[in-house]
Amino acid sequence: MAKVICITNQKGGVGKTTTSVNLAYFLAKDKFRVLLVDVDPQGNASSGLGLDKNALEATMTEVMIGVSSLGDVIQHTTFKNFDLAPTTPQLANAEVEMAGMNGKFGMLKKAVATVQDDYDYIIIDSPPSLSLLTVNGMIAADYLILPVQTEFYALEGVAQLLESMAMVRKAMNPQLKLLGVVATMYDKRTSLSVEVLAEVERYFKDKVFETTIPRNVRVAEAPSHGVPVGAYDKFSKGAKAYKDLAREVEERTAE
Repeated sequence: MAKVICITNQKGGVGKTTTSVNLAYFLAKDKFRVLLVDVDPQGNASSGLGLDKNALEATMTEVMIGVSSLGDVIQHTTFKNFDLAPTTPQLANAEVEMAGMNGKFGMLKKAVATVQDDYDYIIIDSPPSLSLLTVNGMIAADYLILPVQTEFYALEGVAQLLESMAMVRKAMNPQLKLLGVVATMYDKRTSLSVEVLAEVERYFKDKVFETTIPRNVRVAEAPSHGVPVGAYDKFSKGAKAYKDLAREVEERTAE
């Protein structure tokens, strides 16, 4: 049965989608069967994997309002072992519709359960907000990964996110665990990055992954080519970092 990991941070621009796509890619490269579920209405994970969103017949919008099954929307990517459940900006409208539905908090968990035996890992890319979709991701997941940008205000909003996680754990998903915190956009040449990483490590202690994701132009360029950084430039610092992060995730989820 798949291990379900929700990648979340209510703060935008921290590398959440980049981490979702590249972690999924390197887990698949390690011969795990991986499904990436895009529940961020921006749909950046979908476009970053080269999908033409205008050509999609069914997406996570239909899944979240209960008119399509997850299996009906899954697309094979061009990469072995790596599937995608795509989304479009219409998902934002679906979230409004969901607000009046019975079972609105468990829609994603119910959907994921139908394909859980088909994969080793299911990665959920959630929106940069504490929305109904984000809560659905937390309820569906076994683990959370929190990307934190090593810049000023890095920990802003983190306390509220952890509070929400605690509430979800107490009310609807007692198995939910924080798998780890990954420092993104790290530049060891700047004192600010070093200081912020130290602050993150003081706050989260052993939950911080050893791997840091560097500022890397290849990571930034890859989505415009519709591929993960490992397929765009496998020798780049960004690709090496995400490969190392995947190995750490494998180790932590094997415990």
